[in-house]
Amino acid sequence: MNADVIVIGGGIVGSAIAYGLAQRDQHVLVLDGDDGDHRAARANFGLVWVQGKGAKMPEYHLWSRLSSERWSDFAAELRDVSGHDLHYEQNGGLVYCIGEAEFETRRADLLKLHNQLGGAIDWEMLDRSQLERLMPGIEYGPEVVGASFGYRDGHANPLRLLLALQAGIQRLGGTIIGSAHVHQIVAHASGFTVATGTATFSAPRIIIAAGLGSDALSDQVGLHVPLRPQRGQILVTERLTPVLKLPASGLRQTREGSVMIGATQEDVGFDVTATCAAAAKLSTRALRILPALAHVRLVRQWSGLRVLSPDNCPVYAQSENHPGAFIALCHSGVTLAAVHADTIAQAIVEGGLPLSLGVFNRRRFDVPKAA
Repeated sequence: MNADVIVIGGGIVGSAIAYGLAQRDQHVLVLDGDDGDHRAARANFGLVWVQGKGAKMPEYHLWSRLSSERWSDFAAELRDVSGHDLHYEQNGGLVYCIGEAEFETRRADLLKLHNQLGGAIDWEMLDRSQLERLMPGIEYGPEVVGASFGYRDGHANPLRLLLALQAGIQRLGGTIIGSAHVHQIVAHASGFTVATGTATFSAPRIIIAAGLGSDALSDQVGLHVPLRPQRGQILVTERLTPVLKLPASGLRQTREGSVMIGATQEDVGFDVTATCAAAAKLSTRALRILPALAHVRLVRQWSGLRVLSPDNCPVYAQSENHPGAFIALCHSGVTLAAVHADTIAQAIVEGGLPLSLGVFNRRRFDVPKAA
């Protein structure tokens, strides 16, 4: 099978890029894995988040901000194409602070990032009384002194997002093949041949967006990126009457009513075991914030693996040795879906990434070792 572009990886990152390519009249072929793969989308919290991102790379904050600005139009357009509502809301988001030390540290961190970026402040620190006025009817624990409030933040249903992207790709003429484990990429004069265990596919351009499965493939076209997995665990409660009108980092209520509590950050390799220790840690903090959750049943716990580069920031690059081969990796697939479907897809059609994304090139990791 031939295509204009082959996207290797059918998670949120790969599907968003493929959807954008299909919108641009590209015959796109998505080669996806299966349910046994380490999918970052499996444990995604669903935040479209800006506040606090980019502490070590301010450009990452600006990239996230750009995506959040485009998310509303992106969600509406994707709903019209796919027929699926993403449950997207952008009314701001909170980071709760337990104790004065957390509150002041949060303020200092956000101010430091703002001073690096300049421009208008798109967040504010709320003391407890302001927080209670913003979220009336919520009884916070005695240790909650306030929260940071990001004006640009929001949330969506990540499973609905992935479903809508894949439906949109197919309705726009694209093809998705599941259980297609790519093991070889061969570059030749007219493009690339991609081989799975049962078939080969050809295209003049390819995008590697296979998350933690990208390592072996990227090396074949000169796009090596050092990656590491990080386990994140999430708890989910029974469905409740809607009470949390705003999402928070680590605590949000879905439109269906369940409350999501998360997420851990555990460097345990590729172990995706859900643990009692994580459940205890997550539930303890959640109860310090919202004591009423003590009377609510937990119905599910799961874990997944984040895709992290050495600096935890996204990677976008085109191979210098094999032009037409691109790589796209990040752990903020939901937040960045709008720019992946727009800016990244358009750049691939045009044959090169814009200079503004040069800071995200994989070359930043090519640091010579000391003699």
